[in-house]
Amino acid sequence: MKKSISLLLMLALILSVFALVGCGNEGGTEGDELTVCVVVPTGFGDKSFNDSAKEGAERLKADLGVTVKYIECKNENHKQQMMNAADEADIVVPVGWEFWEITDVAAEYPDTKFIWVDNVADGLENLPNVLCITYAQNEGSFLAGYIAAKMSTTGVVGAVGGQDNATINDFFAGYEQGAKYANPDVKFVKNYVPGENGFEDPAGGKECAQALHDKGADVIFQVAGNSGNGVFEAAQEGGFYAFGVDMDQKISAPEFDDVIIASMVKKVGDSIYDAIKKYIEEDSFEGGRNWVADMATGYISIAYGDEKSTQQVSDELKAEAEDLAQKIVAGEIEVNTTRQ
Repeated sequence: MKKSISLLLMLALILSVFALVGCGNEGGTEGDELTVCVVVPTGFGDKSFNDSAKEGAERLKADLGVTVKYIECKNENHKQQMMNAADEADIVVPVGWEFWEITDVAAEYPDTKFIWVDNVADGLENLPNVLCITYAQNEGSFLAGYIAAKMSTTGVVGAVGGQDNATINDFFAGYEQGAKYANPDVKFVKNYVPGENGFEDPAGGKECAQALHDKGADVIFQVAGNSGNGVFEAAQEGGFYAFGVDMDQKISAPEFDDVIIASMVKKVGDSIYDAIKKYIEEDSFEGGRNWVADMATGYISIAYGDEKSTQQVSDELKAEAEDLAQKIVAGEIEVNTTRQ
């Protein structure tokens, strides 16, 4: 009997030790037990929007031990690819408006969590497993427009979009307003890369930029994904300046450093990283809502490269832009937007 009691006490002690070990991440989820799948509508290698999402996911893998997978849709089967991702991942991160069927997919996979980047799902309030992230890109674009107008010698600034939609036009709204804030007489011209692959057509982006330059634009803001690399090529050949987007493209696309004066950074990777890190640390997923990542929270900014980059923008103009950023954050400047 005594021997049995001793064995029971020893067993209880062993179990308690294992329980204590398991409490090392109290209230959270172990990162190395989590699988995240990032799904992009086109492919990686754009050096801006999609690559920013991948950069954030790679940091999750390096810092927190998360298993990361990727799916490139190549402009096809967006709904099915979301479902494929949900079959193998705990968290699915669709990146871009093309995944508008997320409402149906999320309902079909209630145990899978979704983080939809750059859009708001229909009926989001009834989707506890979906967190949407949108961005105040209009705020950063205001600064881009201001800098562009100040740098322009022709009085004409331009913008090339990958598609005519609400998100791209939100960039343009802020950009035009900022340009006119700098110079009320400045002329703003814009166009969009034609066709269904507007974000994956560098040749089309180049033609769009050349057309705007023919209208006098000597600083052109590209909001066109991989097509934006064609805008940069046109700038090099045509002798004008360009503005990058999403990532600091003086760094991500250094071959165009001589014409990229700055970039409007939209920290997609950081927002994905922070949302999933919070889930891991707190075991709390804030689904059913839209999180607006803005300038006040540090997810929107202007970047000028690093110490190796050419600096076309003067320190004085950088200081002016920073002062305007503070006014936007403080609510002293209300930036136009197409967001609802």
